[in-house]
Amino acid sequence: MPNTDHTQFMQFQPYPLDTGEEYMNAAQREHFRKILLAWKRDLMEEVDSTITHLKEEASNFADPSDRASQEEEFSLELRTRDRERKLIRKIDEAIDSIDDDDYGFCEACGVEIGIRRLEARPTATLCIDCKTLAEIKEKQIGR
Repeated sequence: MPNTDHTQFMQFQPYPLDTGEEYMNAAQREHFRKILLAWKRDLMEEVDSTITHLKEEASNFADPSDRASQEEEFSLELRTRDRERKLIRKIDEAIDSIDDDDYGFCEACGVEIGIRRLEARPTATLCIDCKTLAEIKEKQIGR
């Protein structure tokens, strides 16, 4: 199963932070736009290869166990593609927030998310503190 972590698909140069540089300036926004667009392109290529693979591999096996194995493989692949489809939507939302000059700021408290955190997770919408708090709340509710 392919890994949808963007570091598996592409290599990028970390943004060279400059002391006193304004957060989310034009150069930083362009840096993240390139990362997000490359990630989206790689995911779209995965989708295309899955469609090709499913078409090529679709067989009517006489043996029920062979047919069940193939159906399970296809099901797993389709679930992976569904997760990637949702990820592509998040990537598109991140690109939209770059266009709206909202990218890189926490949706909950408004503070800077941080360049390095965004490089690790370009679709992040919460700062580390708010994300940690949300995970704690989620664990408490889940009990």
